[in-house]
Amino acid sequence: MSDIEIRDDRAGGRLEALAGDEVVGHIEYFVLDAPERALVPVHTLVEPEHEGQGIAGALARELYAIAARGGVKVAPLCPYVVRWAARHPEEAPEAGPELLQAAKDWLTAHPDRF
Repeated sequence: MSDIEIRDDRAGGRLEALAGDEVVGHIEYFVLDAPERALVPVHTLVEPEHEGQGIAGALARELYAIAARGGVKVAPLCPYVVRWAARHPEEAPEAGPELLQAAKDWLTAHPDRF
């Protein structure tokens, strides 16, 4: 994993793991503005030839670190990120039910986004 770089493409809504110039994994997310600002991961994908190398976990960890640095929460809708957060509560503060519902409502209102 030492040769993996993680890059936040905020405009594209993707946190990408790169091996050289190749994107080997990513988390797709959006930024929720209300009821409070939050990053909302929707999908995590690692290319099959790179699975089992800790890339998805590194992406989830970095997403929570970006949120912490920005003073915002993470409202995970991605099943992988939900499981990762449950295993790492010290790094992944829980989002409240109102925030999670707002994230689900946003996603429902924008079905073409993901």
